[in-house]
Amino acid sequence: MGKGKKFPRCVEAFVTKPFRKRRRRPPPPTAPPSPSPSPSPSPPPPPPAAPPPSPPPLSPPPPPPVSPPKPKFPFVFPRVESTVLPDPSRFFSPSLLSAPLPTNSFFQNFALNNGDQAEYIHPYLVKPSPFSLSVSFPYRFATSAFLYQVFIADLTISAAVSGEDAALGSSLEASRHVISSYCDLGVTLDFAASKLRFVLVRGSPYLTCLVNRGTEVAISTIHAILSLSSNINRTKHTVKLNNNQTWLVYTSSPISFSHSLNSIASGRFSGVIRIACLPNGGRFSEEVLDRFSPSYALSGDAVLTRPFCLEYKWEKRGWGDLLMLAHPLHVRLLSREDCGVTVLEDFTYRSIDGDLVGVVGDSWVLRSDPISVTWHSIRGIKEESYDDIINALRSDVVSLNPAAITTASSYFYGKLIARAARLALIAEEVCYPEVIPAIRKYLKSTIEPWLDGTFGANGFLYDAKWGGIITKLGSTYPGEDFGCGVYNDHHYHLGYFLYGIAVLTKIDPAWGRKYRPQAYSLMADFMNLGRRTNSNYPRLRCFDLYKLHSWAGGLTEFADGRNQESTSEAVNAYYSAALMGLAYGDTHLVAVGSTLAAMEIQAAQTWWHVREGDNLYEEDFTRENRVMGVLWANKRDSGLWFAGAERRDCRLGIQVLPLLPITEVLFSDIQFVKQLVDWTYPALNGDGIEGWKGFVYALEGIFDHGSVLEKVRSLSGFDDGNSLSNLLWWIHSRGDEEETGCSD
Repeated sequence: MGKGKKFPRCVEAFVTKPFRKRRRRPPPPTAPPSPSPSPSPSPPPPPPAAPPPSPPPLSPPPPPPVSPPKPKFPFVFPRVESTVLPDPSRFFSPSLLSAPLPTNSFFQNFALNNGDQAEYIHPYLVKPSPFSLSVSFPYRFATSAFLYQVFIADLTISAAVSGEDAALGSSLEASRHVISSYCDLGVTLDFAASKLRFVLVRGSPYLTCLVNRGTEVAISTIHAILSLSSNINRTKHTVKLNNNQTWLVYTSSPISFSHSLNSIASGRFSGVIRIACLPNGGRFSEEVLDRFSPSYALSGDAVLTRPFCLEYKWEKRGWGDLLMLAHPLHVRLLSREDCGVTVLEDFTYRSIDGDLVGVVGDSWVLRSDPISVTWHSIRGIKEESYDDIINALRSDVVSLNPAAITTASSYFYGKLIARAARLALIAEEVCYPEVIPAIRKYLKSTIEPWLDGTFGANGFLYDAKWGGIITKLGSTYPGEDFGCGVYNDHHYHLGYFLYGIAVLTKIDPAWGRKYRPQAYSLMADFMNLGRRTNSNYPRLRCFDLYKLHSWAGGLTEFADGRNQESTSEAVNAYYSAALMGLAYGDTHLVAVGSTLAAMEIQAAQTWWHVREGDNLYEEDFTRENRVMGVLWANKRDSGLWFAGAERRDCRLGIQVLPLLPITEVLFSDIQFVKQLVDWTYPALNGDGIEGWKGFVYALEGIFDHGSVLEKVRSLSGFDDGNSLSNLLWWIHSRGDEEETGCSD
């Protein structure tokens, strides 16, 4: 969580609230005049006609009116055949194609284009090629602007192909890999022509290869082989390379290797081969690898057992205990009381995510810090501040006009919906219900066309090829809607819609009941927990259950794997889903949304928030950066997708927006917040940055809420998802530390 001042007591005091039904609703507001004479995009239905006169006594009664069909549950948006999505059948096994497929996974590159871009399967970079797979224990290249792990084909594993097999596998299709299975923590690649199967489980210090039908295995390297030695049983083989690396090759049965300058060849072999790079640690590390080499994970699942609790369960083969590697956030969350694990603190592998530490145990239990999911501010607002906020509310609500919306983008449209929804909750908190009917009307007229399919300029559609919701604009051009049509940023876009739906359901339960099927379909697109083949959506589209945060990226090949820019928008997605659970009385959804939001927050604080003096990243990078630009699986970048590294205002803002009650938990480390604001201030002298200034002032208000009020009031513009009302609500809800009991 960081070294600075925190508010753990405040957060914990509210943790049980999401699991209780709220008994008190705000008083019913009186309807104000319409905020705009312009018609709504979706006008309300006309009043029912007057009842007909009574028929003559002998006439049969008129038939009852026919109700429109209710949406099916689970609801599926209209299907579309996208013209821009890749064909999953090129790499996924036919047995997997009947179920929705992952679109933001840790192995996504293996299923795109030629499938030959590397992915980071901790602690190795792994790169498939026709007939072979290369593994790299990467070194890190770092500057003050970025750092990344360099792929070098340290070892390449292949098989000697017979003439008959060569004829069968001469085509590119036959020679490349097939994804035969995948799970939360691993993926399996089959090379049918080579008779090799690679079981890639995240966090395994060994690369595991299953060899069948008496295959001759070849291991090559771009380095020079200095020596090859084997133990007396010919089941452990030590390969020393001229780049100072030592690789250990373990086999399930005796095997004889011969070697040349840069290759090793075996006789015919069937069984298990495990390959590990010997980390720094001398004899101790080698003894650890020797001891645990007979046991390997075939697959691994992550189970959300209880709120704020995640359990890893591996399907194990071989014999003995299982050795895996934990990244720094794992180590922090690992509950040693709940599982019989042993942490080997002196057995480590270097990684871009921080040192990976050995953990012995067939299952892990991770416990996240609990968070509060509340509609309103955690600290509350003093009554004497109400008028200041109400004056801004009046102005912001009057300006709500659906007809004035010019964007058709699912992202920017969603932000406008969420902005208006914030106004309703602020009005509740400052006891000003008079504006809520106007906000409700705006929300209904902006949300309903997307759920009904009547928004002509864009809309939600269902893609059955991969299994998910895409947009009409995105279905024909991959650049539209920021790549939503190729599954980029889904949690961002849909998260904003869920926030609006949650609030509208809270203030209009009848509306919420009517649109519940569509609302749950939007939520399930990125939050489905099931593994059923008949599901409409894959399991947790964006959330990475090993890294404990989300990825964006979608179905686009990137040399550095998946990426994510805005952690705060990811938090908003799961927080909004939890709010939707509150609105519908769905305690399971509250628990899942809260748990994912909590883990996303802790991952952001671990890898995106760069504190002075931290040693997670190189000194030059840490000195020049206080917050990440874009975090990739295999890279850390100070630049943004939409701005350069020098735009510190944007870099701060994209990690803050949207400004919500949960933002207080995301930025609970006051010492870090001060560092971040001080680092950003020199960038506030440019033109056209008023919207970004608002987020800088919001964070400044955490430690100086008195003087920052005038800065907020002097702003001439706001981010399209923010407002003066929201900023004033935030500053006035900072409270006094002495009164809230949150001081250290």
